[in-house]
Amino acid sequence: MATITVQKLVDAEVGSVWASWDDFANIDAFHPGLRSSHLLGEEQATGLGAVRQCDLADGKTYLRERITRYEQDKKMTVEIYETNAPIRQAQADFDFISVGENQTRVVMTMQFVPKMGLIGRLLTPIMKLQFTKGLSALLDGNAEYVEQKSTQKAVA
Repeated sequence: MATITVQKLVDAEVGSVWASWDDFANIDAFHPGLRSSHLLGEEQATGLGAVRQCDLADGKTYLRERITRYEQDKKMTVEIYETNAPIRQAQADFDFISVGENQTRVVMTMQFVPKMGLIGRLLTPIMKLQFTKGLSALLDGNAEYVEQKSTQKAVA
């Protein structure tokens, strides 16, 4: 299983950062690689067992994800349980660490196994580079989104 870790320091309190990720259906509000996202199943909005579909910007690729670990304001694990991307299995662990009154470090660790057997294993280093780039953009997008909302709240 390949592993990637990215992190971002967000200028906002942990509760605000958590709230953005906890709005499980609406990750497309800050994920630059998505065209849309929505809840699946019984419309459980968040928490252990919540499921969503993310449609990537290419208009073809989708990810179906579920929350498999949920510790409010601290940790969340999201598993990709179905996709047409070249991934056999994957999960992302998020850690939310308060590093001051108005700063939060988000650490995202993704583990994945590619499809395509030997070819997939040979392509893993390239996939890791692409995923690292995409996940860094995701964390950047989240930071910008949360910081903008925090600024608007402070001005109001």
